Amino acid sequence: MAGRRLDYRFRNQTGSRPTLVFLHEGLGSIELWRAFPGAVADETDHQCLVYSRLGHGWSQAADSPRPLDFVNREGLNVLPALLDRLDVHQPILVGHSDGASIALAHAAQHRVKALVLLAPHVFVEEQGLVEIKALSQQPARARLIEKMSKYHRDPVTTFSAWSEVWLDPEFRSWSIENVLGQIECPVLTIQGFNDPYGTMAQIDAIERQVSGHVERLEFEECGHSPHLSQPERTQDEVVRFVREVCGDI
Repeated sequence: MAGRRLDYRFRNQTGSRPTLVFLHEGLGSIELWRAFPGAVADETDHQCLVYSRLGHGWSQAADSPRPLDFVNREGLNVLPALLDRLDVHQPILVGHSDGASIALAHAAQHRVKALVLLAPHVFVEEQGLVEIKALSQQPARARLIEKMSKYHRDPVTTFSAWSEVWLDPEFRSWSIENVLGQIECPVLTIQGFNDPYGTMAQIDAIERQVSGHVERLEFEECGHSPHLSQPERTQDEVVRFVREVCGDI
């Protein structure tokens, strides 16, 4: 796409139901979703698309710093072009963290069947910045990059691109709350009480401002990745929601 190569995978390509499109977190990739996308696709019998954004996983490495408006660029430029290229129409977007923000930005201007948002961000919270600052200091940074090397072509650049945007002073005022009212599709939000990057204020804002129906789930003893902290419960709830939205029950 535009001279750049993105790694993507399909599952259940013969399915006729709306395609589930999985959008990973800020340090994520295809592999870091683990078994979650495939399990949801198999249980719902939906086609599933998972991809790594530019500079993530085994997609082509980014050749320039990440812009502060990366959420809008991914949601309004890259994702629509990718879906068109792969002939995916009116999908169900399943986004985690930054991927959930991208899903919201996309849904504000494009038709989607529904949104599943795991630990979404719609504005910047101080506690998240504190966590990112801590991870950016040695030796925590070195340990994390070593772990990331199993899943990313260039883990140093991937980490820097993520952390530098979030810690940029100009990014403190970032928000996509102004577009939430344009979203009319059904939305499922899942937020953990022990998420170091965000609080219930994120899903409060979504529930208050999205025009469509919003269902919120709050998980105790759950951090930033509900699909990893509580995989069975997360899978069950997402499968239930997808079936209800698509009239499969």
